Amino acid sequence: MDRFKRVVKKAVPRALKTIWWIFKITAIVSFIMFLLKYTGILTWIAAAVSPVFRIFGLPGDASLAYVSGYFINVYSCIAVVSTIDLTARQITILGTMTLAAHAMVVETAVQKKTGAPALYTVLIRTLGSIALGIIMNLVLPGRPVYDATTVNLSEIPFFQIQGEFWPMFLVWFKGLAKLAVWMTVLITLLNIIQRAFYEYGIMNWISRLFSPLLTIFGLPKETSFLWIVANVIGLSYGSAAIMDEMERGEISDKSIR
Repeated sequence: MDRFKRVVKKAVPRALKTIWWIFKITAIVSFIMFLLKYTGILTWIAAAVSPVFRIFGLPGDASLAYVSGYFINVYSCIAVVSTIDLTARQITILGTMTLAAHAMVVETAVQKKTGAPALYTVLIRTLGSIALGIIMNLVLPGRPVYDATTVNLSEIPFFQIQGEFWPMFLVWFKGLAKLAVWMTVLITLLNIIQRAFYEYGIMNWISRLFSPLLTIFGLPKETSFLWIVANVIGLSYGSAAIMDEMERGEISDKSIR
């Protein structure tokens, strides 16, 4: 019991510090996106880039889902997709692109804090997302589509209020509050689990188990836990674990990049 208390005592302060840092970035980005949506500017931006989506075989409406996911997260993309009539093929393409490039502002900030160049990160993820969209359009069953409908930019005003401010603001604020609770619980538990794994020797077992797989990716076995975390709950929520590993010298800057 004393060992576990020591684990919690070390993990919680570090987790709370990271939670506050991530929450500030998330709240700012989320509020900006709320204002863009409220003023109709987000719709205009999506319309402006919609012609490009022809090369992915996606209709212009899908651009709004992609832009939302790119700047906020995958869940915001899913919310928009639920309002659009897309085929299974189109959803697969859009989903793949969004998985490669989502929550760009928050996750880039996390990677920069761990030593990865911000511009390099954005370029790799954005270009990778574009490449995946083109490839998926070519290889998925069915002929590649290049004549998908686009949104006429001349029909979309740059600035147009989309509804009443306070009801929309309240919905946004409630969503942010729920996210804060979820973030606090998840990151705190993750940090406690991480510290406990080291305390009880479980981390060495995990490293040996995943070592062959990580060798294929050119990663050292010490990154096993972080690789699992990043793939299961994402980079944003897993940032506390990543930063903790770096500060304690368990992994190198090169491995993170």
